[in-house]
Amino acid sequence: MDITVIIPAYNEVQTIQEIIRRVKKTGLAKEILVVDDGSTDGTREILRELDQQGEARVIFHERNQGKGAAVVSGIRAAKGDVIIIQDADLEYDPREYPALLKPIEEGLADVVYGSRFLGAPRRPVMFWHMVANKMLTLMTNILYNNILTDMETGYKVFRRSVVDGMTIHARRFDFEPEFTAKILKRKVRIFEVPITFNPRDYSEGKKIKLKDAFEAVWTLVKYRVVD
Repeated sequence: MDITVIIPAYNEVQTIQEIIRRVKKTGLAKEILVVDDGSTDGTREILRELDQQGEARVIFHERNQGKGAAVVSGIRAAKGDVIIIQDADLEYDPREYPALLKPIEEGLADVVYGSRFLGAPRRPVMFWHMVANKMLTLMTNILYNNILTDMETGYKVFRRSVVDGMTIHARRFDFEPEFTAKILKRKVRIFEVPITFNPRDYSEGKKIKLKDAFEAVWTLVKYRVVD
């Protein structure tokens, strides 16, 4: 399998070099594709250097459009036949890649979600954020007749063929519910595996907000009705 790791990044000057280093250290990514979503904190300057040095391939958005828009740009440009979405903030550990890829390698799944709620080690913070995640996952399961444990996970791995012909409209954090709704409606084979999780809080730069939860609810309902 040729693997592309897509890293959407916005104002991650403190972590962008380290996450790229960690991804490279796995030795699994044939392509590291960073999408800078209009950063203003120095991230772009670092990425320009890394792009010139061949450490990563970089796409630059001229203005901030949102995580979903960055991921979609990455998917369109990716060369690999398997895609891993990797957040730039160090919450998710690239050492999990072998476990995430195994169900695809063994022919058991076309999409794999890394679940933060299947018992792997994690940093215990942000209770209400966890509650919101679990409520959104419950809503997903009710609407789409499934038993996911973590719809909102940032670790999504999938065959490129899964998104061929799929139009994704998401611009912000609504990428997670839109992508999930569409693969569940298409009856794509999906697997969950436990992952470790080291979340940062808002003082450390976490970006998702309460309004994104309401947008996720609307997205789940909308795509239950429309294609």
